[in-house]
Amino acid sequence: MITPCIAANWKMYKTTAQTAEFISEFLPSVKSVTDVEIIIAPPFTSLAKAGEMLKGSNVKLSAQDLYFEKEGAYTGEISLNMLIDVGCSYVIVGHSERRQYFNESDEFCNKKVKAAMAAGLSVMYCIGETRPERNSGKTFDIIKREIEGGLKDVAPEKLVIAYEPIWAIGTGVTATPQQAQEAHVYVREQLKALYGDKANEIRIQYGGSVKPENIAELMSQPDVNGALVGGASLKADSFAKIVKFR
Repeated sequence: MITPCIAANWKMYKTTAQTAEFISEFLPSVKSVTDVEIIIAPPFTSLAKAGEMLKGSNVKLSAQDLYFEKEGAYTGEISLNMLIDVGCSYVIVGHSERRQYFNESDEFCNKKVKAAMAAGLSVMYCIGETRPERNSGKTFDIIKREIEGGLKDVAPEKLVIAYEPIWAIGTGVTATPQQAQEAHVYVREQLKALYGDKANEIRIQYGGSVKPENIAELMSQPDVNGALVGGASLKADSFAKIVKFR
């Protein structure tokens, strides 16, 4: 049976002090949770503090992004060694905001995925379509392209897929459980084309206006194996309710 994977993506929110306050409140409320893999992805400036506070707990640390070179003259970038040094075991790659605002292509994401896995990190690889793409019937085309391009020559181990319909991110509009399941089934089919039966072991998260009120219904779908949570993960009590959806 697949262990659900529920991750908090804080994006460009929270100072180091706010991160410490959140973790101090959050850890006691989820310490008894053993049937969900819990992940927090704070901003880069909070990673070291979060890593210290999460050490020995049942919550793992993720970075929101990385650069694929080991080191060098890449002003403003963060290397894998830096992420590992502060305690990261996960990294998010290909988030729609990286694709939209920073023009990251599938090929560019592929370099990041391969570099992260070569360094021993697990990857949450994000895919998803815009509202115009969905309305014009291109959802499956986008999913197929982003999987084939972003996962070229990538092994299935240490891989989590995050299906995030862009039209549902930060909008308050959530895909229905049926829409999420339909997309996840197609994602699974594309993963099977790459990995065969091993695709059944890959967790597929749903992301896009996930909140305590809708997490249980989303998680009831057979191919929804977790969630990548944005706004609702910024408050400790809210994210704890999502983690404890059962």
